[in-house]
Amino acid sequence: MHFRPTIKSLTFDGQTSWTVFKTQFDVVSSTNEWKDFVKASQLVASLRRSAAEVFQGIPADKLTDLTTIEKALESRFGYSHLTQFYRTELKTRRQKPGESLLELAADVERLMSLANAECPLDVQESLADQYFVDAMRDEDTQHSTRLMDTKDLKSSLAYSMKYEAERTVSKTSRHVRSIETEDHMSRERDDKFEFFFNRLEKLLNSSVAG
Repeated sequence: MHFRPTIKSLTFDGQTSWTVFKTQFDVVSSTNEWKDFVKASQLVASLRRSAAEVFQGIPADKLTDLTTIEKALESRFGYSHLTQFYRTELKTRRQKPGESLLELAADVERLMSLANAECPLDVQESLADQYFVDAMRDEDTQHSTRLMDTKDLKSSLAYSMKYEAERTVSKTSRHVRSIETEDHMSRERDDKFEFFFNRLEKLLNSSVAG
């Protein structure tokens, strides 16, 4: 007889992502082969703190109804009621000091998925691209990337990272050339000083000998 280990349920207090918890809970319930009645009971037992307050709006005879409980939790803690908040976050997002373009792009993608989950994928990619470029801190990088007229965030990210890398190399090369020029001028000054010093020394020696 095959032994199937029982996986313990989780807890949800409303402070973490409901969507993430729901996904984990579904995996646990599937592994344990819970029926809807048991699943509803386990879900009720998993709620803590503010999440448990949803019971106040659910009739007593519905506390074992899985669909009713999940809808109440989705309404209270799901992303749908935060859509406008995430859209505002997305529109006002700006690259922070020390934040890399890669980190910025990842956060723009995250906000886009939360703010416009109902949009077609191609629309999401196009919007994410615009918000990413708008959020860039460096004006030269932003302007150059915008002129490329890319159609998705990944293309803008690849170009902007390449642009900044090439600009860094260019600055380094100019700095090296500047140092080399200064060294050359310094050597020339040293050579001239040595030349005049030798002439002066010869003149002094000649004067003493005379």
